[in-house]
Amino acid sequence: MIRYDLRCAQGHAFEAWFGSAAAYDEQAARGLVSCALCGSPKVEKALMAPGVPVKGNRNAAPAEPMLSAPAPAEIVEKLAALRREIEAKSAWVGRRFATEARAMHVGEAEARPIHGEATAEEAKALIEEGVPVAPLPFLPRRDD
Repeated sequence: MIRYDLRCAQGHAFEAWFGSAAAYDEQAARGLVSCALCGSPKVEKALMAPGVPVKGNRNAAPAEPMLSAPAPAEIVEKLAALRREIEAKSAWVGRRFATEARAMHVGEAEARPIHGEATAEEAKALIEEGVPVAPLPFLPRRDD
């Protein structure tokens, strides 16, 4: 496993674990890496200090992580409130998200707020077609 400090285009810093450096590169190339705070798909590796073990019998204090502090309680609560609001004000369409969004965009279905799941390829196609979509900063509940 490898841990990377990441930073999105909005300047949000967060960390993520990957099976290997190649796994990160592959997921990033497929558009599967996004900001944990805002959902932006424009994410880059941040400058990291390597974890070098202390030599010999020196009594050094452990190094503090540079950009990997846990999310403050306020951010966690705001994300929870956002989730509650989205779930209360929109319909869950699950894996039908791309089909439903496209149908509403072209006028084949009545426009309404929806949320669901889409693959990276489906999301990219929707964006290229001009369908207004945005990633959510949380994973869907698995009750469908």
